[in-house]
Amino acid sequence: MRLMVFMPPRHGKSELVSRRLPAYVLGRNPNAQIIATSYSDDLASRMNRDTQRIIDTQEYAALFPETRLNSSNVRSNAQGGYLRNSDMFEVVGHRGSYRSAGVGGGITGMGFDFGIIDDPIKNGSDAASKTIRDAQWEWYTTTFYTRREKAARILLTMTRWNEDDLAGRLLKQAREDQSADQWKVISFPAVAEEPLAQNDPRKIGEPLWPDKYTLDELNKTRANGSQAWASLYQQRPKAREGAILNPALLKRISADEVPKMLKICRRWDLAFSENDGADYVAGAKMGIDERGSIYILHIKRLRGRWTQSKATIVQTAMDDGPDVVVLIEANGTQLGYYQDIKSEGVLRSRVVLPDKPLGNKEMRASVWGSRLQDGVIYIVRGEWNSAFFDETDVFPNGENDDQVDAVSGGYAFLVSNMFGKAETAPGIW
Repeated sequence: MRLMVFMPPRHGKSELVSRRLPAYVLGRNPNAQIIATSYSDDLASRMNRDTQRIIDTQEYAALFPETRLNSSNVRSNAQGGYLRNSDMFEVVGHRGSYRSAGVGGGITGMGFDFGIIDDPIKNGSDAASKTIRDAQWEWYTTTFYTRREKAARILLTMTRWNEDDLAGRLLKQAREDQSADQWKVISFPAVAEEPLAQNDPRKIGEPLWPDKYTLDELNKTRANGSQAWASLYQQRPKAREGAILNPALLKRISADEVPKMLKICRRWDLAFSENDGADYVAGAKMGIDERGSIYILHIKRLRGRWTQSKATIVQTAMDDGPDVVVLIEANGTQLGYYQDIKSEGVLRSRVVLPDKPLGNKEMRASVWGSRLQDGVIYIVRGEWNSAFFDETDVFPNGENDDQVDAVSGGYAFLVSNMFGKAETAPGIW
């Protein structure tokens, strides 16, 4: 049997799957061999210890008298004792065992009758990284899957982050190859959207766990971004053009339709080379209005050495005017370029700030990409649109990503400062 269970964050997945279920399985079958994994060794070990505590209770012993553990912590079975530690425990008098490990870790040396994968993805940054998704797929196919015994059962439970996550790849494989594992899927959306095959008693619009998360609280979460809501809470990650962004959802306006801006910045993404195909230096001019809507007002980009780029950045700042904050990418060696720009005498009347982006490019882009469907990001029509749309269409797999990264930086700056979370620009709001 192959089973997937999808649930929103903080709704009891691990309690059911990694604590109660293994204890129940070993109670029913003291000879069962279980391998249980989660995104980290530490988390998997905590689940292991919690399962042991359940088995040690008097209530459990009354229900399952045949299943008991060694009374002390045993790290080695050299004298024939039964192991019991935070990585593995064995059922006294039987062949049953429970082995815990982090996803990506080693589990060689034993097989499983029941294989459990609980939340293999740690966070949004990992979910956005194709490198990490590829590594998890490699681990599943070459390590975890090879440890199954005859008629082994596999349970994958998780919150959906990405259409290309481990669950997504397994379901895609099942659709394309009937000889591959075929999975039963049970999905619990945070808010009921339609009658479910699992006899969900909820009416459409009712929350999954109202005593913990009311509908009002869930709606506040939903307001943070439709893409995150659809994926994490409703368990339906949507395909977006270019996997991250869908430029068709940008609201196009003319220059004379732009309302009064609360603040405007131009964020520069730096790269210096004259070679064809190299990244550009890109500066995205962006604004935010009093409603919190974001406007991509203009993007300038060029290729060239630092001296050429510096002259363009300085002249653009002069053309933009003193009310436009100048943001310069300042990670690592780029800090020196920011300092060079900052020292320009003609910019003394401008606010020039360093921008040190956090996370990878995909994660940063997904933040504003998730808001596109909410209709709060506008773009001013201009001949520069075409190059920007071409880049967003294929991001993050295209040849260049400088314009996208410039917009990501500008978006983060404007939103963070508007809501009082940034410390890089005191006093400018």
